[in-house]
Amino acid sequence: MADNQKRLVWWLSGAIGLILLPLVLQIAGDAWVRIAAFAMLYIMLAMGLNIVVGLAGLLDLGYIAFYAVGAYLYALLSSNQLTSNFDALGAMFPNGFDVSIWLVLPMAAALAAGAGILLGTPVLKLRGDYLAIVTLGFGEIIRIFMNNLNAPVNITNGPQGVSGIHGIHLFGWDLNQSIHIGSFTLPSVAEYYYLFAILVVLVVILGYRLQDSRIGRAWMAMREDEIAAKAMGINTRNMKLLAFSMGATFGGVAGVLFSAFQGFVSPESFSLLESISVLAMVVIGGMGHIPGVILGAVLLSVLPEALRYTGFISDWQQHAFGHVFIDSGILRQLVYALAMISVMILRPKGLWPAPEHGKSIVDLPGGKGEGK
Repeated sequence: MADNQKRLVWWLSGAIGLILLPLVLQIAGDAWVRIAAFAMLYIMLAMGLNIVVGLAGLLDLGYIAFYAVGAYLYALLSSNQLTSNFDALGAMFPNGFDVSIWLVLPMAAALAAGAGILLGTPVLKLRGDYLAIVTLGFGEIIRIFMNNLNAPVNITNGPQGVSGIHGIHLFGWDLNQSIHIGSFTLPSVAEYYYLFAILVVLVVILGYRLQDSRIGRAWMAMREDEIAAKAMGINTRNMKLLAFSMGATFGGVAGVLFSAFQGFVSPESFSLLESISVLAMVVIGGMGHIPGVILGAVLLSVLPEALRYTGFISDWQQHAFGHVFIDSGILRQLVYALAMISVMILRPKGLWPAPEHGKSIVDLPGGKGEGK
């Protein structure tokens, strides 16, 4: 009973923190609320990749492709991109597409899951470095495909990207409009933050349910020893495909939210560096451990932007180098990289690794003798 009460206290504390966070950050400026909203998106991405990498043990370097699938789907269905380039569609929808978010979300989830199965099918027998190379290529194929899908028929507007994407409407309310209650104003970016936070809570609950289910146990067994998992009767082929598709679903949903929040998408937002960043969140936080994954996603998404806005880099640059100019963006990435390297050296299993539920007999004092 005490454990249940403690867990309830943690959940209530987390809920209160999520509610108050944008109100506190708003004091410093809307930019900080925007950073918090993006952190919610990265938590969703990291949770999806944790299924593939942390639970199933499949190294995926092209995960950002599913993010792009969801983002471009919403961009095309909630903008004038298609109606302005196709006369027939323009005549049918003179004001452009404005598909409801409630329709786009399941469509993006299904399309991303299909892309995950498309990726997983040819790589079922690959492991390790070979799997990483193939998934990396898949991510680059999607990015290059979106970059070149402006000729001979302009669909994605190529490297210029899709702009003018409509915001999210919930129950008739436009989230791009601020809420005024007396002298208090809740900015649009805070409304998006609350929506993302609600979806993150649902994703985390789903992640826990998956992890503790028979499917999650099968993924972890396959991660530890695929041959032993097969011997136990686990269909590793189906489990791998399910891991790719389930992880891709989270990425597709996050892509929809990113597209609506940003109002603009381009291939530059879905580069290999983004895939590596999300993978770093999972690894540095603690693979296979949901609290660790959340911690890694928050830290690695907030730290670069915090270094940008605090002015620490500019002050340090001025005192350290005097009149020798070094671009602050380079210094910011240097500090970011050094922080990541330090974590991996000091905490090789991650900042918050999964707890060890037991040790083998040989690891215990006098274990060999006892084992005999």
